[in-house]
Amino acid sequence: MRVARNIAIIAVLALIVAVVPGGDNAARAIVAALSITFLALIGFMGWQLYRQYRFTYLQLEERQRALLLAAIGAIVLMIAGTDELTGSGGGLLIWLAVLGASIFAIVRVWTEARSSY
Repeated sequence: MRVARNIAIIAVLALIVAVVPGGDNAARAIVAALSITFLALIGFMGWQLYRQYRFTYLQLEERQRALLLAAIGAIVLMIAGTDELTGSGGGLLIWLAVLGASIFAIVRVWTEARSSY
């Protein structure tokens, strides 16, 4: 019964968005607000991780730090350009390649840093 109630609530909300004038704009505004909140929380998490592992970060070699920051920057750019890049097949392949290379670089820096202990 609880599942049916939840489905009915979602259906009523969808009906309101579909029928009420300006409902589409309100839905887009809500999604934009949720996206901004999500990205802000990711940034806050990054700041907290930096504060927690600052000493470890400062012990990395210059090359490792540059590679780590470049990989994180590439991931941020891929998140920012997701809509534009995933609109076409070639863009999607570039998006996946850059994201995969960035993740590989982060894992490599992490494994090199852990192996030096």
